Amino acid sequence: MPAIVELQHVHLSRNNEPLLHDISWRIEPGQNWALMGANGSGKSTLLNIITGYLWPSSGDVRVMGHAFGQVDLRELRKSIGWVSISLGDWFYSHHGDNTVLQVTVTGEDASIGAPFKGMRPEQRDKALEALKAVHMVDKADRPFRVLSQGERQRVLVARAYMANFQLLILDEPCTGLDIPSREVLLQGVAQLTQRAQSSVIYVTHHVEELVAGFTHGLLLDKGRILKSGTLSTVVTNDALSTAFQVPIEVQWDHGRPWARVVGETRVG
Repeated sequence: MPAIVELQHVHLSRNNEPLLHDISWRIEPGQNWALMGANGSGKSTLLNIITGYLWPSSGDVRVMGHAFGQVDLRELRKSIGWVSISLGDWFYSHHGDNTVLQVTVTGEDASIGAPFKGMRPEQRDKALEALKAVHMVDKADRPFRVLSQGERQRVLVARAYMANFQLLILDEPCTGLDIPSREVLLQGVAQLTQRAQSSVIYVTHHVEELVAGFTHGLLLDKGRILKSGTLSTVVTNDALSTAFQVPIEVQWDHGRPWARVVGETRVG
């Protein structure tokens, strides 16, 4: 199978300001990556290049074997799932009266703009299984509008279960969640990482969110790749301390990293 993502020597500048420098990154089917870096390191810019919303100044981009410039990006995006706080806010504003079950079912064809048109029995069964995985099946008939932020994020993860995605981007899905809500959401994320022929990119500032199932990591610093490879070789004391400009010590527990600050923060 072709690589899920293949970037070769990608550069991006805007208004003579360099945003990304010489990014080469390859994601194979079944690999699940953590994309990490401080604010302004280039994470969002890199995601927008992968999804075709930004075009690099130079370099080659292939997603699921398709070279950018030779593929209909609108069709390609149907194989890419994206879960983010902003998507939850969009559903809240535009389809908040739809039930949790109805919002979940829309994941099957990645529709977000079209009004809900009903569901087949097999879709309902699949959606209920997805909601069960994130502990939301008991709220299947509630309006999406009445959910807490954490519950909305869990529904969006369930919605991602419905899609036949090859690449799923989870863009800081735990932002604003308390510890219990975070852990329940991460249980659902762990199940998503088990899809054999697909891949997950999980964007975070917090390494403790990297539950079992994540295999690799990419750490950005000022638009450059600071470190890339298997997760245990990227989530290290030295690499994180450099990226976040604060002395960090990482401890691993049952395959999950936990970071703590061990000295004075450096500014600048």
